[in-house]
Amino acid sequence: MSDKSTVLTRRAMLGSAAAASALLTTGKTPLAAPAPVPTKELGLKSMTAGAQPISAGERAIRLARLQELMHQQKVAALLVEAGSTLDYFTGVNWWLSERVTAAVIPASGKIVIVTPFFERPSIEEMLQVPAEIRSWQEDESPYALIAAILNDGGLPVGALAVDANTRFFVFDTIVQALKSQRTVVSGIQLVRACRMFKSAAELALMSVANEVTLAALRYVHAHLEVGMRTADVVALMERTTVALGATPEFSLALLNEASAFPHGSKVSQAIRNGSVVLMDCGCIVHGYQSDISRTWVFGEPTARQRKVWDTVKRGQEIALETAKIGTPVGEIDAAVRTHYEAQGWGKNYALPGLPHRTGHGIGLDGHESPYLVRNDKTALQAGMCFSDEPGIYIPGEFGVRLEDCWHMTEAGPKLFTPLARSLDDPI
Repeated sequence: MSDKSTVLTRRAMLGSAAAASALLTTGKTPLAAPAPVPTKELGLKSMTAGAQPISAGERAIRLARLQELMHQQKVAALLVEAGSTLDYFTGVNWWLSERVTAAVIPASGKIVIVTPFFERPSIEEMLQVPAEIRSWQEDESPYALIAAILNDGGLPVGALAVDANTRFFVFDTIVQALKSQRTVVSGIQLVRACRMFKSAAELALMSVANEVTLAALRYVHAHLEVGMRTADVVALMERTTVALGATPEFSLALLNEASAFPHGSKVSQAIRNGSVVLMDCGCIVHGYQSDISRTWVFGEPTARQRKVWDTVKRGQEIALETAKIGTPVGEIDAAVRTHYEAQGWGKNYALPGLPHRTGHGIGLDGHESPYLVRNDKTALQAGMCFSDEPGIYIPGEFGVRLEDCWHMTEAGPKLFTPLARSLDDPI
């Protein structure tokens, strides 16, 4: 789902999705998270034992492709801060902090990675491609070091491209330190042209991740009980995901009227007979992410709930039917909205109806370009991966979202996981 971090702060900041869920309350006291339960007590086995991480050879192919594009576009170097793009090209899975770790990827020759001196052993341990590591001490400037690399006479002639995830203060300080008059350009399209198309190895990891999340949802669906609160449901989902061999990335559980809030409500909710349960969850397998949503009713659904659920399911099907090679991805979003509006739901992005895009790209990041939103004109091509997640939200009542991930092939879209069958058999 779109920007889940707006209500579920990433694990790096809160420690767990259960902790995040505990913050969603109306009172001053957060919901108490349930006591941890050892994963072995769930009786589940790992599903990820055979998953193979991305090889050094594949990263070399990625770099060769990037450098070819840089030569074509007369770009001398690409500046990349810590994050998923650095991981994609080098294998260095690092985080952003006030201590800068970044890479200068030249159009030809070795990468140069700049990192704090005491972090160098960790960087060396992760690095999977030929690169020079230049470290800086705590009382030295990483910006001057990067500027010196960019001013090196051995660097190819051309512009400096900057990755979209590079923070402004890093970019700005480096540009001020540059002695040359090197033109600075956006690196968005360079990186996008590489990362947008997934290899067989990437698809395999995403397949495993999605299978784990669906299996975990199936387990949770079978073990819900009256009285369980949001934090209980989220904690069970996380424990189940770990037991199945993956790393939980996010677990969003929306109960009752809160299901009409796409990213959750601060109102404390508990499962009761007739509760709408909307779960939106994802995990990580060797860096690659899943994203699956399921909605069901705890107990007997009403006729209105069934009709809305069936309409959302049809929206998922229309999205996949519209997906053809060469079709602008925005047309997928438009096709779903045309159907919903014909059923009487809000026009454009109005409520009650579908207020968010029909889907997003996915890979190393949970949200990547291109996006299944009406104004995205990117032509659909083989190798692109997306979520398919049309929903309908009725403020004050309930919401329904169904979501599965898929990738485009020359023969058409291919799902990583099967669509939900029915409201009575939602997993």
